[in-house]
Amino acid sequence: MVAHLGLGALSSCVPCTVLRKPLAMAVLRDDPIQDWILTEGKATEIKRISTVGGGCINLAYRYDTDAGSFFIKTNRSIGPSMFEGEALGLNAMYETNSIRVPRAYKVGALQTRGSYIIMEFVEFGSRPDQSVLGKKLGEMHKAGKSFKGFGFDVNNTIGSTPQINNWKSDWVEFFAEHRLGFQLKLAKEQFGDSTIYEKGERLMKNLGPLFENVAIEPCLLHGDLWSGNVSADKDGEPVILDPACYYGHNEAEFGMSWCAGFGGSFYNSYFESKNMWFR
Repeated sequence: MVAHLGLGALSSCVPCTVLRKPLAMAVLRDDPIQDWILTEGKATEIKRISTVGGGCINLAYRYDTDAGSFFIKTNRSIGPSMFEGEALGLNAMYETNSIRVPRAYKVGALQTRGSYIIMEFVEFGSRPDQSVLGKKLGEMHKAGKSFKGFGFDVNNTIGSTPQINNWKSDWVEFFAEHRLGFQLKLAKEQFGDSTIYEKGERLMKNLGPLFENVAIEPCLLHGDLWSGNVSADKDGEPVILDPACYYGHNEAEFGMSWCAGFGGSFYNSYFESKNMWFR
């Protein structure tokens, strides 16, 4: 997923004339992105469209308007369902009023083929303070609760890989079936390695003892928390983006920590902010 919403080094500008509302009707028939910006986005003028680098799955753009800037991702080969899952995840995290998350405004189909998502543009600064990041993430986990169990209202993607989020009342069952089991199935279909699949099945059947005497409360997870999906805004506040959200065991959030670079200050602040509520 695109990991840069507002880095200073924008790669290029898309050639365009300035678009104003008197020209909007000509735009509406051809471009649903400009349609939304010039209507529901409350802009009367699109001043500049710039490409934004950093992603390997989608194309990304910054639209500068007289109503502010918007961040847009497009994908010419995938329908709106991928971006719908992202938008629901972003807004679920946004509504916890904890860590900063770019707000999603609109998802739709492109005129010919593919899909788009329009969201808040965040101007990035340097990397976040790890202790503040840990504190804010703990606050999000504590605030984001589910009364439906473990899962999410829609299936979504982690990168471009499908992620199944059907609701389960039991964490071990959810994790075994929808995380380990589904990934093992995909690996077997792609590589035909039955040995790894059989070992994985044995692991799935023996997960229960690992969670004995642990009270697990479903909490909202970002779901894909690696270094490329973590940054800070221009004021230094942590920002997380490009989620694969679901409600799960809070420590499942750290499954990507091997490539997130979290250190001791992050974990100390995280567990302090959560006050061990999951135990």
